[in-house]
Amino acid sequence: MSDFLSILNFSFSVTGPIFVLLGLGVLLRRTGMLTDGFIEGGSKLVFTLALPTLLFLSIAKTRIAESANVGMIAYGLLATLLIYLALEWLARFIVQPERDRGVVVQGAFRSNFGVIGLAYCVNAYGDAGLSAASLYLGLVTILVNILGVITLSRSLHRSQGAGKIVRGIATNPLIIGILLALPVSALQIPLPALALQSAQYIGDMTLPLALLCTGASLNFRSLRSEIASTALAAAGKLVLVPLVLSVGAVALGFRGIELGILMLMASSPSAAAGYVMVRAMGGNAALAANIIALTTLGSLLTTSLGVMLLRSGGLM
Repeated sequence: MSDFLSILNFSFSVTGPIFVLLGLGVLLRRTGMLTDGFIEGGSKLVFTLALPTLLFLSIAKTRIAESANVGMIAYGLLATLLIYLALEWLARFIVQPERDRGVVVQGAFRSNFGVIGLAYCVNAYGDAGLSAASLYLGLVTILVNILGVITLSRSLHRSQGAGKIVRGIATNPLIIGILLALPVSALQIPLPALALQSAQYIGDMTLPLALLCTGASLNFRSLRSEIASTALAAAGKLVLVPLVLSVGAVALGFRGIELGILMLMASSPSAAAGYVMVRAMGGNAALAANIIALTTLGSLLTTSLGVMLLRSGGLM
């Protein structure tokens, strides 16, 4: 009984704080303390400055050659690609109309790595989780951005062009923050104490601000529309993707923090950036918003269950 309670306590210590901050964001929005302007500005601040700074610090203070797990990163990227291909194939048969297929596929494989996925890892493993997840986050972000453009372009019959994709990746603040940190880490370049402390203040506000804005932007009323496609994407995001990726990782021998990071990142909800991309490309933005809302709520439950299963099996 005590072992079960210990596992249950660890599970909710990972997802509980996320639920509290998301719920607080919803509450503050309803009371008027968080306005549309605050949400838009706060989200932009997180994406362009706070989160890149957090990732920069995490990598810059870590010896990448010693801490980066090439096997974990390679498996995560390959598994993400194979899962995407499988979802594309399945969507041809079960998602109608055709123009919604890209929205459903993207909603199912594209995780909110930078906010909720990273928060899961930090809650589970502390600074070690942040360090181990940072480089993986950067590389998988590049991959899912490319795949997101491809699947939406296919279903909407719109060509984005390689140049536009490359520019989007090259100007992504998260990628820039990671790339700037790599030489600092590799060469062990000392940073001034003033710069480090200032950057730490900026990085520390990332997850609380991001989660508050995420909660405040959720709109569960919209879930009444297009529930079938929303449910399909949510089932893929919350069950199929983390299950397949985790089973494969266990079969290949991943254990402990490596397995935990792979599972926690995969089980995070659909990325809010996917909504922005769908809207910009003229896709079904309402469906994209539905998927984000449902997976954000459902991820807290399915991730807790996943942590309990891995923890009870002595794998995580």
